Amino acid sequence: MPWKESTAMSQRSEFVVFASAPGSNVSEFCRRFGISRQTGYKWLRRTEPGSGPELEDRSRRPHNSPGRTPPETEARVLAVREHYPFYGGRKIRRTLLRQGVERPPAASTITAILGRNGLLSPERRRKRDWQRFEASAPNALWQMDFKGHVPLSRGRCHPLTVLDDHSRFSICLAACADEQGATVRQQLTQAFQLYGRPERMLMDNGSPWGAPSGQSVHTRFTAWLIRLGVTVAHGRPYHPQTQGKDERFHRTLKLEVLSRRSVWHSLDEMQAAFDAWRYEYNFQRPHEARARVSSFALCS
Repeated sequence: MPWKESTAMSQRSEFVVFASAPGSNVSEFCRRFGISRQTGYKWLRRTEPGSGPELEDRSRRPHNSPGRTPPETEARVLAVREHYPFYGGRKIRRTLLRQGVERPPAASTITAILGRNGLLSPERRRKRDWQRFEASAPNALWQMDFKGHVPLSRGRCHPLTVLDDHSRFSICLAACADEQGATVRQQLTQAFQLYGRPERMLMDNGSPWGAPSGQSVHTRFTAWLIRLGVTVAHGRPYHPQTQGKDERFHRTLKLEVLSRRSVWHSLDEMQAAFDAWRYEYNFQRPHEARARVSSFALCS
C-alpha cells in the first residue's frame, strides 16, 4: 500500500525510527502504518550505510533498456523524416530498406521514435463507418476529380486528378485553367493514349460530368466516354468517401506540393511541380501496393 503523498517523508521517517529500535516488531509497525512488510523492509534497507538517498522516491526507470533502438538507427529514422516530413512509420521503414538498412525497426517502433521526438501529427486516424472497396485489376476502374481551385498571382489553377483504383497509380495530374468538358477531354485523350482506356470511371456529381442534384442525367462529357466504351459511375451526392482514394490523393498533394509555396505564379510553374512530384509519387514513394504499380505498367 503506498504512503500518503502529503506526509510521505514524515511517515517514512517515523516508521524507520520505530521499526529500527531494538526489540521492535517490524510486522506490527507495518500494520500500524498501513504498509506491506515488503515496503517496510525496503525502507529499513534504505537507511543502512552506503545505500544512497535514504527516504526519497527513486526513479522506476530501468538501469538499461536492451530493447531500445540504437542511437545511430534512431538518427537514420529522424534523417528520413526530415527529408520526407510527411512520411509515417511504414513509409520510413521501406525507405530505410531501400537505403540498405538490413534490419530496420518495425513500423510501430518508428512511430514511437517519431512520437518521443515530437514529430507526430496531432491529427489521428479515426475509425470509419463505411466499407472500403477496391477494383480487382488495373484499368478496371479510374477515379477522377478536380482538387478545388488554387489561386495564382494572376488567375486560378484547377488541378485535375485521375487515379487507378487498384494500384493507386497517378494517371493524370494536370494544372488546368478551367473545369470545362473540353479541357478534361483533352487530358483524358492523352491518358488513354498512354495507358489505354479503363472499363469504368468513377466521378462525383459536379460539372462537367454530373448533375449537382445527383440525377442520373448524362452530360455531353459522359456521353463522350460512353461512346468510347467506358462505363460511367457517380458517387452518392454529399458522400466524398465514395472516391476515398482520390480524396486521399488530394490530401497528400496539398500537404506535399500545394502548401509548400505561398505564391504560385503560373500554370506552367505549377505543372512543372506536378510533373516532378507525380514521378516521385508513382515510382519512388514507398507504397503499400507498390507491386501493383508494376502490374499497372504491364497492363497499360
